[in-house]
Amino acid sequence: MPVVDKLIVTNVAALKRKYGSKGYSRIKRAVTQLVAADKQRGVHTMFLALDSVSAMKKKHGVAVTDASGPRQYKEAIDAAHRTSTPDYLLILGATDVVPHQDLENPLYAPGDDDDKLAFSDLPYACEAAYSKRIADFRAPTRVVGRLPDKFADSDPSYLESLLATAAQFETAPRKSFDAYFGITAEVWKSSTALSLSNTFGSNLELQSVPPKDSRWPVGLLRSRMHFINCHGAPADPKFYGQRGGNFPVAHDAAYLASRIKPGTILSAECCYGAELYDPTLAEGQAGICNTYLGAGGYGVFASSTIAYGPSAGNAQADVICQFFLQRVLLGASLGRAALEARQQFVAESGTLDPTELKTLAQFHLLGDPAVHAVTIEQPALMATKAFRAAMPDREGAARAGRSLRRRQLAKAGLALEQTVGAARRVSETKPSKKVRGALERAARETGVRPKHWVSFTVDDQAPRCFAAQRSRDRVQPRSRWQSVRSECWPRRREKCAASAGSLRRTVQPCCARRSCSRPRFKRARSCN
Repeated sequence: MPVVDKLIVTNVAALKRKYGSKGYSRIKRAVTQLVAADKQRGVHTMFLALDSVSAMKKKHGVAVTDASGPRQYKEAIDAAHRTSTPDYLLILGATDVVPHQDLENPLYAPGDDDDKLAFSDLPYACEAAYSKRIADFRAPTRVVGRLPDKFADSDPSYLESLLATAAQFETAPRKSFDAYFGITAEVWKSSTALSLSNTFGSNLELQSVPPKDSRWPVGLLRSRMHFINCHGAPADPKFYGQRGGNFPVAHDAAYLASRIKPGTILSAECCYGAELYDPTLAEGQAGICNTYLGAGGYGVFASSTIAYGPSAGNAQADVICQFFLQRVLLGASLGRAALEARQQFVAESGTLDPTELKTLAQFHLLGDPAVHAVTIEQPALMATKAFRAAMPDREGAARAGRSLRRRQLAKAGLALEQTVGAARRVSETKPSKKVRGALERAARETGVRPKHWVSFTVDDQAPRCFAAQRSRDRVQPRSRWQSVRSECWPRRREKCAASAGSLRRTVQPCCARRSCSRPRFKRARSCN
C-alpha cells in the first residue's frame, strides 16, 4: 500500500449537487494541483470520496449514503484513517458537504445558552467511536483541518482559491510574525491583554472597541497574526465590542475582504467565529472566517457556537486560542498546532467542567492542516555539506520525524483519556437545599441572578486507574496459591480428603470469578 502523508476526504456527490459536473471538474483539477504541490514538498497526498462504495471498500469502511448523517461520516473517516494512517487529515467542503458532528451541549438552557448542540470537528480528530457526548472525545490524537467552501454556494471559484492558497503557501521567518493585530471588547480588555502578553510577549498594540471602531488602518490589518476577543452572533458577518450596554461593530467582513494580507492566521474567541452559515441569511455576505480564507488567509481557529471566557484572567476560549497561536509561532503546522492546543487544554483542565467541555468541542481549524506558516530554525550542523551528504534522503528523514511526532501525540492523547475526568449532566437530580442555599448566597454576593439549576456529576478516570491497579495487586496472592495448589494437590490428596469438598467449594468458584477475598484464601490454604 502506498504511503499516505495527507488524506483529503469529501463527499463527491454533494459537491456535484452544489456545483454541477463542470464545477466539480474545476474543483478536482484544483485538488490535483494541490496534490502535485504537496509532492514537491515531500508530502504524499491521497484524495478519497467518502460516498464511493469502491473507494471505501479499499479502506475497509462503508460508503456514506446519508449526506447529512454525522454518524456515517464519523465511521467512514475512522475507517479511512485507520487504514491510511495519514499525518494530516483534510476535510474538503463546508457543512453541507461534510457535516460537523452533533455533540450535545452540556450547558444548554433556553434563554441562557441556546445551543442545543456544539457543532464540532473534534470527533474526527479522535479514535473514539461515534457518540454525542463531548467527554467521549477528550483524547484527540489526529491532526485535522477543514477547508470550507461557502455554504449553499454554486460558484466553484471560492473553493478553487482556497485550494490554490493551500498549494502555494510559503513559510516565513519567525520575525515576520512579531507584529500582531489584537482586538478586544472594552469589558474584556484585561483578559485580552494577558492573552497577548502570553502569546507575543507584549500587549502594547491591543485595540479596544470602544473607543476604536471597525475601520481599521490597513497597516494594522496587514499583520500576519490576528487575535480577536469580541462578541459574535449567529449568521452575522460582524464582531462587536462592548462598553456597558453599547455594542459597536469591531470587525466587519465586508470591510475586510480586500484588506487582509495573504498568509494571515486568525485566532478568534468570538461566539460563532467559525460558523459556516448560508450567506443568504446575511444579505449575501459570508462570515468573517470565510472572508479571511477567501482573502488568502492560511487558517482560522475559532468557535462554531457560543464561546466562554472571563472578563479578567484567562480560561476557556482565552487559553485554547493562545495555545494554538503559540504552537504556530514555534513552527508547528496549523493542524498540529490545533491538536496540541486541544491536548494542552485538556491536560491543564485536570477535570473538564461543562464550560470546558463545550470549549473543547466548538473550537476547530478552518484551513489546510499541512500548512506551515513559520519557518523552523534548523541547527547549523544540519546546513553543512557533510550532514547533507550523510542524509541524502531528506524526504524520508522529514517523514520519519513527522511520524515520530504523530506517535508521541497519539500517546499523549490516549493518556488524557485515562487521567482526565469530565462533568456529566444529571438532569433528573436536583441540588440539595444546603447546596442550593450556598449557591444562592454566592450568586447574590456576585450580583448574579440564577435562571436555571443544572446538576452534574464527575466521571473521574484517575481513581478508576488506581482502583484497577489495586485490583491487580490484590489478585497476586491468588495466583501464588494456584501454583502451590497445582503442585501439592496430587501428592497430598489423602491428607486433604476430609476437607476436599470444602476446598473445592472455596477455591474453584472464587477462581472462576477471578476474584478472591482474603478470608477465603486463608481457609483454603490452611487445609492443605
